[in-house]
Amino acid sequence: MRSRSESLEFALLGLLKENSLHGYELRKRLTTMFGPFRALSFSVLYPQLKRMLDAGLIIQLEVPRGGKSKRVRIVYSISQKGISKFDELTQGPGGLGLDDDNFEVSVAFFGPTSTRNRLRILEGRQRRLKEKAEILKADLDKSAVGLDKYLLEWRRHSLETAEREITWLDQMIRSERKN
Repeated sequence: MRSRSESLEFALLGLLKENSLHGYELRKRLTTMFGPFRALSFSVLYPQLKRMLDAGLIIQLEVPRGGKSKRVRIVYSISQKGISKFDELTQGPGGLGLDDDNFEVSVAFFGPTSTRNRLRILEGRQRRLKEKAEILKADLDKSAVGLDKYLLEWRRHSLETAEREITWLDQMIRSERKN
């Protein structure tokens, strides 16, 4: 996945493969998935759903609310084309992201992802973080002189964070290989 839009599309397909949902419930589940610090507004969600409707990845159903209300609730379901795309993303060789935003979404759907692809994603993320850590180390070694102390501390923190995640990835990769 190269963009937030593709990451959101993947997450929506995964959620809708599990259940048909209305917009509010989709937003609620996405907020749980993405975490409390990545707010997802309806002004982002509904245009994405419209693009997915236009692409034939999902379908929209009008369901009566029940009770005295004559209004209907719009419920979204995944189409066969959407199921095929989701399966392609979880089982195929490409599509799932390794950057910070997309990696979390990939992990959220590790259950339906093949072991081979889970390993590929974990190893790819690990390679990316090792490269980032090397760049940070080199940058700290050469440019520590003259840097603002706060920026220097931020870079140290970034390096420590990358190293902690690399350790976690090592454990996850070992666990996946045992299975």
